Amino acid sequence: MDFTYDDEQQALREAVRGLLATTYGDHEARRRTVKEQPGYDRALWARLAEMGILGLPFSEADGGVGAGPVEIAIVCQELGRVLAPEPYLASVVHAGGLVAAVGTPEQRADLLGRLSAGEIVLAAADTSPGKRWSSHTRGVRAAVEGTAWSLTGVADPVMNGESADVLVVSAALPDDAGTGVFVVDAGDVERTGYAAADLTRAASIRFDATAATPLGQPGRDLAPSIATISDLTRILGANQALGVMQSQVRATTDYLKSRKQFGVTLNTFQALTFRAADMYVSLELAHSTVDWATMTIAGGDRAAVADAADRVGLQVSRAGRHIGQEAIQLHGGIAMTAEYAVGVGTAHLTVLEQWLGNAWHHLDRLSGRVTEHDTVEALG
Repeated sequence: MDFTYDDEQQALREAVRGLLATTYGDHEARRRTVKEQPGYDRALWARLAEMGILGLPFSEADGGVGAGPVEIAIVCQELGRVLAPEPYLASVVHAGGLVAAVGTPEQRADLLGRLSAGEIVLAAADTSPGKRWSSHTRGVRAAVEGTAWSLTGVADPVMNGESADVLVVSAALPDDAGTGVFVVDAGDVERTGYAAADLTRAASIRFDATAATPLGQPGRDLAPSIATISDLTRILGANQALGVMQSQVRATTDYLKSRKQFGVTLNTFQALTFRAADMYVSLELAHSTVDWATMTIAGGDRAAVADAADRVGLQVSRAGRHIGQEAIQLHGGIAMTAEYAVGVGTAHLTVLEQWLGNAWHHLDRLSGRVTEHDTVEALG
């Protein structure tokens, strides 16, 4: 596989990096932004729409650009690099991905067209309290009377659910017929917002016989499509995590070269240099796996995407824990404060992991596929 970006992809990366630098050129700007509603910069969100970034994953017929997974991955990496709180992964990749996968042509043109233009923000409400990382939900149940559908239950956490305009909700269908996906006006539900560990925003959302519009064919079990979009989100979330880890390794090595103890810089001490080298090894292993998983998306094979999502999820979870903890340790006490990007970056890696699946979840899914092999030959 060729992991080198072509000229257009390199130009995209430079354009997104330059735009983000105008808003989050220093960590203090990020701290100011997350303190106020909606928890991200609306002006930057509008600029991303103007550049076509919000419409990258969607077809031109749906008001988007029709870019490939590598281009979307580049954006996610750059957002992670500066810890941008903009809900690109939650709104465009996850919620928008659900609409693109199961919506009717009319629904796609309406919702994705407005999302791409920056007119609305979507949020995916597909997580039940106490039950994460599943394409089957029981926290919200759908009911139908004639042609009118309604939802009752609680979804939590809903990433960016506090400020979203439209909710894309997964709900159990009547008579245990599977899981459907519905569109709900966010103004019709009860929302309780809260800050996550990295100070980005999430919400607990309560539905009380709330009117809802089915996405796609009413009453159809969409669990396979939900699972695939979740896997795609995991892979692109791994790209965002990669951007965080790259910035942490860079910040740590710069700190070791500049901070002095006993009259010499910290990189003079061999033990600290070895620990930084181990961080770099973890980063490069994760980087290769992330690039491979991203390129797997283009094949369109659901089983291959699911396998890639678990492999990259496991690798990135382990690498993120190692790099984040070492970055904090090698920076000393300052890294534990919210004023410093290294500690917040580690918190962001943890939030991504708890949202999209931790190492044990991915390892459990991978081990479950061992039985798919006809024979297993023992080593030794």
